[in-house]
Amino acid sequence: MGELSRTTGVPVPTIKFYLREGLLPAGELTSPNQASYGEQHVRRLHLIRALTDVGGLPLASVGKVVEALADRERPLHDLLGEAADTVGLADPPEVDPASGAQARALVQELITRRGWQVQLGDPSALALTAAAASLLAVGHGDYLDHLDEFATAAEWIAAADLAFVARRTEREDMVERVVVGTVLGDAMLAALRRLAQTDASARRYPLPPAADAGKTTSG
Repeated sequence: MGELSRTTGVPVPTIKFYLREGLLPAGELTSPNQASYGEQHVRRLHLIRALTDVGGLPLASVGKVVEALADRERPLHDLLGEAADTVGLADPPEVDPASGAQARALVQELITRRGWQVQLGDPSALALTAAAASLLAVGHGDYLDHLDEFATAAEWIAAADLAFVARRTEREDMVERVVVGTVLGDAMLAALRRLAQTDASARRYPLPPAADAGKTTSG
């Protein structure tokens, strides 16, 4: 365990806690008081720390991910969906009553128009409905005029996500890739969006030239 700690940078007490909570599989006993830990344990520890430190997930959610990694019975589509939901969006806020009906209609129309195989009760659809209702409530409903543009970008991203998952054939590897792609991918996409916004703003609203630009001096 000491070697596992040195390899991963995870303190021994934390490793013991993960073992007790079932987040980390037990090592192979080599004596009554010693166990051997391999690459599987190194990889699982890195996954746990990425989900908690970068993704900000509580250990309860990490535990659900671990359960999904071990599930061999459920259809793969359901399993991948549950893994994504576990580490994805938080419970959506209450929908504003005044704008809720319009927001639900907009989201339903979007799903139908795009031909998406998703139900309106899907957690992501509920989150989108809540966001749309809030935009309408604060008087910025025209942001939703760009909904199809965002949907097109999301379809490209989803295709890339699934291509990443499909590079593996083992169920555990595929579920892990959904988790990693959702948690760390969301962080990456948020950063990329900010970078692109900065660039787009600089192009649309260029800074005026410096006050002394073009001036010449005479001797």
